Amino acid sequence: MSKLKPTIFTGAATAIITPFKNGLLDKESFKKIIEDQITNSIDAIVVAGTTGEAATLTHEEHMDCMKFVVDTVAGRVPVIAGTGSNDTAYGIELSRYACEIGADALLLVTPYYNKATPKGLIKNFMETADKTDKPIILYNVPSRTGCNITLPVYKELAKHERIVAVKEASGNMSAIAELIAECGDSLDVYSGNDDQIVPIMSLGGKGVISVLSNIMPKATHDMAKFCLDNNYTEAAKSQLQLLDLINALFCEVNPVPVKTAMAEMGLCDIEMRLPLCEMEEHTKARLVAALKKHGLL
Repeated sequence: MSKLKPTIFTGAATAIITPFKNGLLDKESFKKIIEDQITNSIDAIVVAGTTGEAATLTHEEHMDCMKFVVDTVAGRVPVIAGTGSNDTAYGIELSRYACEIGADALLLVTPYYNKATPKGLIKNFMETADKTDKPIILYNVPSRTGCNITLPVYKELAKHERIVAVKEASGNMSAIAELIAECGDSLDVYSGNDDQIVPIMSLGGKGVISVLSNIMPKATHDMAKFCLDNNYTEAAKSQLQLLDLINALFCEVNPVPVKTAMAEMGLCDIEMRLPLCEMEEHTKARLVAALKKHGLL
């Protein structure tokens, strides 16, 4: 299949946190974070994803977050709205709203908890694509959802004109290489793991949807740009230099460490919703040490 589909972005997109204050969306901090991202060369913003604690947002909050980010960004970079659900009908409702308010694309996670057969996965994504009018990025993160998108399913989904890309967070480099080899002309591939940005882009990936870029947007953008410029010597150097910080950001379940880091940096309150909670002292000490090493504190 020839590449006739749009590329939503190349480079680094931030899977942005959702800041809370006193139990409510903290729009003052949110606006500052978004402006800082754009000032520091981020290539796109993903709202209401895993890092944005979408699973604990109410329906009204989810819609409010998406609209706030779209309105604040105001077309300066693409906004990708996380609208996937384990209930296809509800996911379509969220997706249609995101399309109406001007999101540039949708990020659809595989159905979680109830999972799906390969046939069910195909029907879930195809139904959403048929009933919306924006490009779709599939989100494969089996460690979270218990549901993996296999190559035969990718091949079938690639046939839809609005299913244009994949955020691959399976961690399985062999499977990702096969995906790019078989579907790279019809599906753009983005790394969903910050420790695999350079390996995936060296195989033809278009960029990363990143947690790291919440606190280091320019460095993450630059790493991806080195790859896009075929300067893999500098890209690899950046990947390895930041590896300790990347690992610290995942020493507890995301987004607990990155939100803790941003609170330490004065970018937001340290407020999460249960079952997410404050870090253990020893893991927080590791994170703070990494932030200091990289000049962020």
